[in-house]
Amino acid sequence: MANLTLQHLDKIYDNNVQAVYDFNLDVKDGELIVFVGPSGCGKSTTLRMVAGLEDISNGKLLLDGKDITRTPAKDRDMAMVFQNYALYGHMTIYENMAFSLTLRKEDPNVIHKKVLAAAEILNLTTQLNKKPSQLSGGQRQRVAMGRAIVRTPKVFLFDEPLSNLDAKLRGSTRREILLLHKRLKATMLYVTHDQTEALTLADRIVCMSMGHVQQIGTPLELYDNPANLFVASFIGLPPMNFFDVKVSEGKLEGKGISIALDAKDKKRLAGYEGKEIILGVRPEDFVEGGDIKVNVMSNENLGMNTLVNGHITDGKNKLDKVSCKFRGWCTYKTGDVAGVSVKRMHFFDKETTNAINGEK
Repeated sequence: MANLTLQHLDKIYDNNVQAVYDFNLDVKDGELIVFVGPSGCGKSTTLRMVAGLEDISNGKLLLDGKDITRTPAKDRDMAMVFQNYALYGHMTIYENMAFSLTLRKEDPNVIHKKVLAAAEILNLTTQLNKKPSQLSGGQRQRVAMGRAIVRTPKVFLFDEPLSNLDAKLRGSTRREILLLHKRLKATMLYVTHDQTEALTLADRIVCMSMGHVQQIGTPLELYDNPANLFVASFIGLPPMNFFDVKVSEGKLEGKGISIALDAKDKKRLAGYEGKEIILGVRPEDFVEGGDIKVNVMSNENLGMNTLVNGHITDGKNKLDKVSCKFRGWCTYKTGDVAGVSVKRMHFFDKETTNAINGEK
């Protein structure tokens, strides 16, 4: 397939509004990269610059080492799958999938073989004579993917392809995209605001906020070692809990919180003695039994786990909100007080919001 390099890409619109700042990324041959972030963060704009649908204000775009920064979209050898399918309603599924090849005036026999091969991969063989209106949303999205597959492009681009599907269809279509990637070994860029899609699909994730890249890494790297407060809050469901605490004589002291630091965490926080930091704790890193008291508001049994929502309490007052995810089935009622401890912590500098990973 292809190697793709994005070098210092900026997108500045005519009204001087900048949507993307200094975007840098090397995409390896056959890699599936997911751009994730909230609405308006610049992820779709970046994808559209790669596709040639948006001009690149500054920087370079290289495909297999060749500069395609100013190359028209039709000549970039990329195929894009949109969230609204963009199918022709008056054409059959076969005609929709064959359309780009027909425009190229390829040999009808070659077109037929490519369409049938793509239909078999996507389990659409029995649907080829139907019109798009006769298919479900998930099937229509597969047709859109099939239309991209028959072109055998160097790069596949997906712009929030599952956002119009219901939860069940999103799950099944997500699995189909993952299987498609494994089967084609294709280079893919995929845009989503859904972190579940990012975590389950990506070889690497690009997490963005307000036009800036916040962190690039594997799903596990972003989940286990977020670079800053934004990534920590955006990746993970339920989101990470955050508390203002003070580093004091080998302990973290906060509202309703007193946690002794082990040797490793003392080393990480060297230089922060007497200073306030932000403590981050993922819900699953709380353990039942401990000195931190949680006033329970709700108890959501999820089968193998239970999500307990409430407030840290000092015995009199409800303090910071907290979500805890315990293993097994819990029977807490509203108003109960659960004692918890913490098995893993994340630390963030209060001024920079960057993760604290060693000596200051």
